[in-house]
Amino acid sequence: MTADQNINKSRKIINIVLFILFVLFAFVQLNDPDPMVWFTIYGIVAFICLIANYKKISKILLWIFIIALVIYSTRHFSYFIDWFKIDHKEELFGEMVYEKPYLEGTREFLGLLIAVIALAYQLKRPVFK
Repeated sequence: MTADQNINKSRKIINIVLFILFVLFAFVQLNDPDPMVWFTIYGIVAFICLIANYKKISKILLWIFIIALVIYSTRHFSYFIDWFKIDHKEELFGEMVYEKPYLEGTREFLGLLIAVIALAYQLKRPVFK
Protein backbone atom coordinates (compact mmCIF):
# COMPACT_ATOMS: atom_id res chain seq x y z
CA MET A 1 0.00 0.00 0.00
CA THR A 2 1.39 3.42 -0.93
CA ALA A 3 1.57 6.39 1.41
CA ASP A 4 -1.29 8.11 -0.49
CA GLN A 5 -3.48 5.02 -0.14
CA ASN A 6 -2.74 4.87 3.60
CA ILE A 7 -3.63 8.54 4.01
CA ASN A 8 -6.81 8.09 1.97
CA LYS A 9 -7.83 5.03 4.01
CA SER A 10 -7.14 6.87 7.29
CA ARG A 11 -9.18 9.88 6.15
CA LYS A 12 -12.10 7.63 5.19
CA ILE A 13 -12.03 5.91 8.57
CA ILE A 14 -11.88 9.25 10.39
CA ASN A 15 -14.78 10.57 8.29
CA ILE A 16 -16.87 7.49 9.08
CA VAL A 17 -16.16 7.94 12.80
CA LEU A 18 -17.08 11.65 12.53
CA PHE A 19 -20.24 10.77 10.62
CA ILE A 20 -21.34 8.30 13.32
CA LEU A 21 -20.45 10.74 16.09
CA PHE A 22 -22.46 13.59 14.59
CA VAL A 23 -25.43 11.35 13.81
CA LEU A 24 -25.43 10.37 17.49
CA PHE A 25 -25.10 14.05 18.47
CA ALA A 26 -28.08 14.86 16.24
CA PHE A 27 -30.33 12.17 17.73
CA VAL A 28 -29.42 13.10 21.31
CA GLN A 29 -30.65 16.62 20.55
CA LEU A 30 -34.20 15.44 19.84
CA ASN A 31 -35.11 15.94 23.52
CA ASP A 32 -33.62 19.46 23.56
CA PRO A 33 -35.88 22.53 23.88
CA ASP A 34 -34.87 23.52 20.33
CA PRO A 35 -34.27 20.14 18.69
CA MET A 36 -34.58 21.12 15.04
CA VAL A 37 -31.79 23.71 15.25
CA TRP A 38 -29.32 21.26 16.76
CA PHE A 39 -30.49 18.25 14.77
CA THR A 40 -30.01 20.27 11.58
CA ILE A 41 -26.56 21.55 12.56
CA TYR A 42 -25.24 18.14 13.57
CA GLY A 43 -27.02 16.46 10.65
CA ILE A 44 -25.35 18.76 8.13
CA VAL A 45 -21.93 18.14 9.67
CA ALA A 46 -22.56 14.36 9.66
CA PHE A 47 -23.65 14.49 6.01
CA ILE A 48 -20.56 16.49 5.00
CA CYS A 49 -18.27 14.00 6.77
CA LEU A 50 -19.93 11.10 4.96
CA ILE A 51 -20.01 12.72 1.52
CA ALA A 52 -16.36 13.80 1.83
CA ASN A 53 -15.42 10.12 1.46
CA TYR A 54 -16.90 10.06 -2.04
CA LYS A 55 -16.81 13.59 -3.41
CA LYS A 56 -14.76 16.71 -3.00
CA ILE A 57 -16.65 19.25 -0.94
CA SER A 58 -16.39 22.87 -2.04
CA LYS A 59 -13.98 24.77 0.20
CA ILE A 60 -16.20 27.82 -0.13
CA LEU A 61 -19.18 25.84 1.17
CA LEU A 62 -17.09 24.50 4.05
CA TRP A 63 -15.91 28.00 4.94
CA ILE A 64 -19.50 29.29 4.86
CA PHE A 65 -20.58 26.59 7.32
CA ILE A 66 -17.53 27.16 9.52
CA ILE A 67 -18.08 30.91 9.66
CA ALA A 68 -21.81 30.43 10.32
CA LEU A 69 -21.08 28.05 13.22
CA VAL A 70 -18.44 30.37 14.68
CA ILE A 71 -20.86 33.29 14.51
CA TYR A 72 -23.63 31.19 16.10
CA SER A 73 -21.21 30.00 18.81
CA THR A 74 -20.66 33.61 19.93
CA ARG A 75 -24.24 33.47 21.23
CA HIS A 76 -23.11 30.77 23.68
CA PHE A 77 -19.63 32.05 24.50
CA SER A 78 -20.74 34.05 27.57
CA TYR A 79 -22.16 30.83 29.08
CA PHE A 80 -18.81 29.15 28.50
CA ILE A 81 -17.05 32.00 30.33
CA ASP A 82 -19.55 31.69 33.21
CA TRP A 83 -18.90 27.93 33.44
CA PHE A 84 -15.15 28.51 33.27
CA LYS A 85 -15.38 30.69 36.39
CA ILE A 86 -17.16 28.11 38.60
CA ASP A 87 -15.39 25.71 40.93
CA HIS A 88 -17.29 22.52 40.09
CA LYS A 89 -16.54 22.04 36.39
CA GLU A 90 -17.81 18.45 36.53
CA GLU A 91 -21.39 19.79 36.64
CA LEU A 92 -21.11 20.07 32.87
CA PHE A 93 -21.47 16.29 32.61
CA GLY A 94 -24.47 16.04 34.93
CA GLU A 95 -28.14 16.73 34.39
CA MET A 96 -29.45 20.03 33.11
CA VAL A 97 -30.24 22.37 35.98
CA TYR A 98 -32.53 25.21 34.93
CA GLU A 99 -31.07 27.49 37.61
CA LYS A 100 -27.69 27.10 35.86
CA PRO A 101 -28.23 28.02 32.20
CA TYR A 102 -24.48 28.22 31.70
CA LEU A 103 -24.37 24.41 31.71
CA GLU A 104 -26.54 24.02 28.61
CA GLY A 105 -24.96 27.08 26.97
CA THR A 106 -21.48 25.65 27.54
CA ARG A 107 -22.51 22.27 26.15
CA GLU A 108 -23.89 23.98 23.06
CA PHE A 109 -20.75 26.10 22.68
CA LEU A 110 -18.50 23.04 22.93
CA GLY A 111 -20.69 21.10 20.49
CA LEU A 112 -20.36 23.92 17.97
CA LEU A 113 -16.60 23.97 18.54
CA ILE A 114 -16.39 20.24 17.82
CA ALA A 115 -18.49 20.75 14.67
CA VAL A 116 -16.16 23.54 13.51
CA ILE A 117 -13.13 21.28 14.05
CA ALA A 118 -14.79 18.47 12.05
CA LEU A 119 -15.54 20.85 9.19
CA ALA A 120 -12.04 22.34 9.30
CA TYR A 121 -10.69 18.80 8.97
CA GLN A 122 -12.61 18.54 5.69
CA LEU A 123 -10.74 21.52 4.27
CA LYS A 124 -7.78 19.26 3.62
CA ARG A 125 -8.47 17.67 0.25
CA PRO A 126 -8.60 13.89 0.27
CA VAL A 127 -6.65 11.81 -2.21
CA PHE A 128 -9.04 9.96 -4.52
CA LYS A 129 -7.83 6.90 -6.38
